[in-house]
Amino acid sequence: MIQVAIVDDHQIVRTGFRELLSEDASINIAFEAANGDEALEKLRTTQCGVLLLDISLPGKSGVDVLRAVRQRYPETNVLILSGFPEESYALAMIKNGANGYLCKDCEREELLRAIHMVSAGRRYVSPRTAELLADEMSGERSGVLHEALSDRELQVFLRLARGESVSDIAGQLHLSVKTISTYRSRVTDKLNVASNAELATYALRHGLIND
Repeated sequence: MIQVAIVDDHQIVRTGFRELLSEDASINIAFEAANGDEALEKLRTTQCGVLLLDISLPGKSGVDVLRAVRQRYPETNVLILSGFPEESYALAMIKNGANGYLCKDCEREELLRAIHMVSAGRRYVSPRTAELLADEMSGERSGVLHEALSDRELQVFLRLARGESVSDIAGQLHLSVKTISTYRSRVTDKLNVASNAELATYALRHGLIND
């Protein structure tokens, strides 16, 4: 039996996926969570083989949760199930430890196939993500700059792009202001920008945050 958890801040979305997955007798819903903190708390006491994780969550983002899961619960496989297209996040999330990436409008059969593959310890790469990888390897597609960010740099970048201050981010991530400032400098260098406003513009242009 595959123990699956659903992490999404919209109850109607969680309900829809729960009903869809209930049609597969080999899948059991271990728990649901509406935010990252709730998901991490439930993982402390509930076994989960596959975590279906949204990126846009209140408080801790899916990027934050992915990093925490990789550190604390390495046996848990993470399948990103996002409203953002593959072009925005798929390669970055896979490079930072996700076992797969799917858009929420995927077909039921594809979602079930992905869950079974990920639960077996394999990576699931959708046809579109495979195309992006192939284009990058062949040189037909230059990897976008944010795909070169480490998981911590991606965390800090997205929080800055959403308007959080360095001190706020330091408090949320339990790091010093100096450390966050160092990450900010690395991010601005890698993305070739000079200010938080330019970080936000970059994120919007690449579909990494909503307007």
